[in-house]
Amino acid sequence: MLDIFSIPLPALFGQLLLGLINGAFYAMLSLGLAVIFGMLNVINFTHGAQYMLGAFAAWLLLTNLAIPFWASLVLAPLIVGLFGVVIERLMLKRIYHLDHLYGFLLTFGLALVIEGLFQWKWGSSGAPYPAPIPGGYNLGFMFMPAYRGFVVVAALVICLATWYGIERTRLGAYLRAATENPTLVRAFGINVPRLITLTYGLGVALAALAGVLAAPIQQVSALMGTNLVLVVFAVVVIGGMGSIMGSIVTGFGLGLIEGFTKVVYPPASNTVIFVVMAIVLMVKPAGLFGQAK
Repeated sequence: MLDIFSIPLPALFGQLLLGLINGAFYAMLSLGLAVIFGMLNVINFTHGAQYMLGAFAAWLLLTNLAIPFWASLVLAPLIVGLFGVVIERLMLKRIYHLDHLYGFLLTFGLALVIEGLFQWKWGSSGAPYPAPIPGGYNLGFMFMPAYRGFVVVAALVICLATWYGIERTRLGAYLRAATENPTLVRAFGINVPRLITLTYGLGVALAALAGVLAAPIQQVSALMGTNLVLVVFAVVVIGGMGSIMGSIVTGFGLGLIEGFTKVVYPPASNTVIFVVMAIVLMVKPAGLFGQAK
């Protein structure tokens, strides 16, 4: 068996695949955070709870209504996205003119409330969700489960489609213009508050979609997004706050780095992303793809 760095090839590529899967979730979640911060200037700490809500929505749709995974991929993000719209209309719109700290404290407190309610109702042990694509493929140097390969491809397509929609379409131009010069955009007859609400709903729906994709891989639990959101914030900072492409590239890249570290030196795998963040901030405080203001 061929070894690389004295590591068996199946073990190395297996960990890199796990890292790539984690990177797919990092990219989708950080993309949602980048959309919300870049367009609304709000640090959305509720993102981990909204990721959990997506997984729970899919699980509840399956267990209570027998709605399969493929339908939940559409329904769960819509349901959680509408919940995000309600949050934006009732709470967030009142603090847009205030300092970032108010948005952070509000969304942090909201995340604690949501996770606490779900933990009280369903506990924290987690519930299994059946894999929608059974089996896998023997690639010779490793075995790749079919569903995990699907997650990587689906996440990449979703991330690139979101980037294209925001950066290359007329609607995306309206969204960016509404955040930079809302008075001018209103002069053209565009409903700016509605655009802002839809933007937040889109960011929340991306988090929920990541949760649905994660449900068959991870246990569906009330605390599944608690630790993940800290890593995702680090990914956003490294890529550049508000940078769409920075979130995508950094999310997948850091997932691979984390997977490789688990093989080479496992004790450092939980901190390697934060070490990278510290190095990037010392060299380029605005992030790899960010622009200093």
